[in-house]
Amino acid sequence: MQVHLRDNGEIMANGDQLKALFRSFAEGDDRHFYSVAMQMAAHEAKQGHGKLAEELRDLLDAAKSRRNAGAAGAADGAIPLARPKGELASLLSVSYPSSRLSDMVLAQPLLAGLQRVLKEQRHLSKLRSHGLHPRRKLLLVGPSGTGKTMTAAALAGELGIPLFVVRLDALITKFMGESAAKLRQVFDAVASTRGVYFFDEFDAIGSQRGMANDVGEIRRILNSFLLMIEQDESSSVIVAATNHVDILDDALFRRFDDLVEYQLPSADEIRALLRMRLGSYLKSAKSISALTTEAVGLSHAEITRAVGDAVKEAVMHDQVSVPADDVKILLQQRQAVRRRTPVAKA
Repeated sequence: MQVHLRDNGEIMANGDQLKALFRSFAEGDDRHFYSVAMQMAAHEAKQGHGKLAEELRDLLDAAKSRRNAGAAGAADGAIPLARPKGELASLLSVSYPSSRLSDMVLAQPLLAGLQRVLKEQRHLSKLRSHGLHPRRKLLLVGPSGTGKTMTAAALAGELGIPLFVVRLDALITKFMGESAAKLRQVFDAVASTRGVYFFDEFDAIGSQRGMANDVGEIRRILNSFLLMIEQDESSSVIVAATNHVDILDDALFRRFDDLVEYQLPSADEIRALLRMRLGSYLKSAKSISALTTEAVGLSHAEITRAVGDAVKEAVMHDQVSVPADDVKILLQQRQAVRRRTPVAKA
């Protein structure tokens, strides 16, 4: 390794800093990269090289601004920083979520588990330098509407990395071996571009081998997935979600670092969700308590949509508050839909 010297023989940056800088860049760990770069700029300032330190800080600030603009622009339809190309573009859709875990109402054990994943991800370089492996392969299971998809977005938002959603409709084909080849492209992207890679409705490829409806190509893609996820040692986060954990192949469970279980919200969680979503539109504790009773048995998504509809109605009518009765009616409608069963034809 060549190290450039100043005229007086002083080393411009020590070896540990350079290694940390290159390692964080290779792993896509922006937080650590900027931290080390700022340390190097501060060191230059201490050495009396004020102009160089200022130039380094300006370069870092400009890079951060472009990064943030790219992330924000992705939501406005601009070309994101990491954009799949060629055939991969049909297999992955990319976004830069602004979601955070604080935007969600989660049971405390579940929240603590996700916070632990984030903590290990934020110390990825440090853990790996000690031969340790941070959590990064998660299997999310639970009923529809309980927050699995939003969790994937929140993890990407918290880490400041792109969210790649794997399009299973494009991944799975009827031609022998083609699906596995496409899956290999996805895992090549996992290795080359750090992000959160989200496999929704994972039971479509992860169902038990040997089931009555077992299709040969699905069995082959499951075998390929098992092999590829086991071999994957990238810095990306892989998240799979399913509403039907009971039909997943047993071999899948040991390939994931954590099994994260979601449930319908408890009364306390419903109360917190109503307070979060209604905000200043409805402050009455008594009304919140009554609405909580109405919402028991609904999912996070169903409650959020009912409240959102009530808030929109209030805004459109220039109301400064949301009538509790309006929210109650919308929650009751959601309950009726949940209870409804198909009517048999005569």
